[in-house]
Amino acid sequence: MTTEPPYLGTEPPYLRIAGELRRRIVSGELAPGDRLPSTRAIVREWGVAMATATKALSVLRGEGLVRAVPGVGTVVAERAAPGPGDAGGGAALSRARIVRTAIELADAEGLSAVSMRRVATALATSTMALYRHVPGKAELVRLMSDEAFAEHPLGAMPHGWRPGLELAARWLRSVYGRHPWLAQAVASFTRPTASPHAMRYTEWVLRVLAGTGLPPHTKLHIHLTLFAHVQGLAMAGELESQALQDTGLSAEQWMERNEPHFDAISASGDYPFLNSLFEHEEFELDLGILFEFGLRRTLDGIAVMIGETSA
Repeated sequence: MTTEPPYLGTEPPYLRIAGELRRRIVSGELAPGDRLPSTRAIVREWGVAMATATKALSVLRGEGLVRAVPGVGTVVAERAAPGPGDAGGGAALSRARIVRTAIELADAEGLSAVSMRRVATALATSTMALYRHVPGKAELVRLMSDEAFAEHPLGAMPHGWRPGLELAARWLRSVYGRHPWLAQAVASFTRPTASPHAMRYTEWVLRVLAGTGLPPHTKLHIHLTLFAHVQGLAMAGELESQALQDTGLSAEQWMERNEPHFDAISASGDYPFLNSLFEHEEFELDLGILFEFGLRRTLDGIAVMIGETSA
């Protein structure tokens, strides 16, 4: 039985199956023209539903690693002619270069634009060549996230827990500002990514709180609350960027187009408190102002907790 790296343990079953079949292809265990296990064979071997088996093979087809042959089934695709980073040019391709290219692609077009095939195209090499350095997209995204957190270290710790937490929150916001896709990449709190540099940030924050007298779990909750505040606003900004890309409308243009719908709802009289917010002055939702408001109120609440603990 093989042992999976911890970061793969949370992948959906179809991605784990695709990863194992990909490993067999890259290692040469399955050669070009060899037939892959059928969907029924995958169902028996992995104990999954037929839809899951079909989806696993579809992933490999999308990556160009396999192709369907009528009357035969799914077979390993023929290898493309060597290119930069393939046999004879291996020195030109490295994990670091792959990760940097993927980050540049995500910065420009969002995380959804990143795929092994797309990165290979940007590097003018074959998808197969990438798999010799990175086992799949899940690991690529993990490496991208870790690299993003490593770019500009937090630096020296200021005196006092409040300046320390404020610095940490602003630093994290700057990371998301440079790489908006990162909020989506590290979205899960209950299934965190094994990222050494992200964990270094957590360690830094916990050190800031070391002298407060708060219980260990409370310190962790403080860290996660601040993290969630920054991340939530970063995801809101990323969603706005995606909406602009999808619709071609700015937030102001979108509101103008939808204003008649909001007016019709408001005219019902069912929302007097909400309507009163806009009766006397124009209101513009600014994520920067919302960040400052949430940060100050959160730090004020932590100060109360520390005061109660030391009383």
